Amino acid sequence: MAVDALSHSTSDHRAAFYSALLPGLGQLLRGRHRAAVFYGLITILLIMLSFALGRLSGRAAEVFFFMLLALPWWALQSYDAALGPAASGSDLARTSRMAWAEGHDIRFLGLLFLVSAANDAIIIAKNPEYLLPFFCTKLDGAAGFVTKALSPFLHTWVGYGFLRVKKWSLLVYLVYAAYGTTNALVNLTCFGPGRIRNTLLIALLAFTSYILWRRRMFQR
Repeated sequence: MAVDALSHSTSDHRAAFYSALLPGLGQLLRGRHRAAVFYGLITILLIMLSFALGRLSGRAAEVFFFMLLALPWWALQSYDAALGPAASGSDLARTSRMAWAEGHDIRFLGLLFLVSAANDAIIIAKNPEYLLPFFCTKLDGAAGFVTKALSPFLHTWVGYGFLRVKKWSLLVYLVYAAYGTTNALVNLTCFGPGRIRNTLLIALLAFTSYILWRRRMFQR
């Protein structure tokens, strides 16, 4: 607890900002040269791994793995830059422990949901004629617009709740997950497997498992 209190008292938001722009830069500016090299190299390796997975499995897989591998690490090293060096022990262990205790992993997921909401809205605006599969049907007109708008609406609602770690956001997410999973499975039986459809279904199941594992964060 003493170490955590010390880390909070010496936090530097400018260092976090610099490391958010370029991984390791915040650590470097605070004189933590070894940490800067470590965080920078790991970030590069994770980006390369995401790119390699994308070459093997497609663009959707590349984005998916980048968001689950490289982006969380990017955020974590930025948080580490703000905290500064640990009074004792590993900087990474200290930073991971504090991020976990503060629920920053939930907030990170909330950010991903908001990004997804913005991406969905852009896709809908650019492709107004696209009909979203909805339980083996493709509705048009007002009903079709509602089914398409449902995704960015729920993503925004869940994202905001997760950023604030609100109790109600867990229930909203579970409703969203139940809808998304059943809709994906029904569409899978009707239209068959697809690279994007499979990736989204796997991501939804993984997210739901993690959220249920961390459900106690929403009871504070």
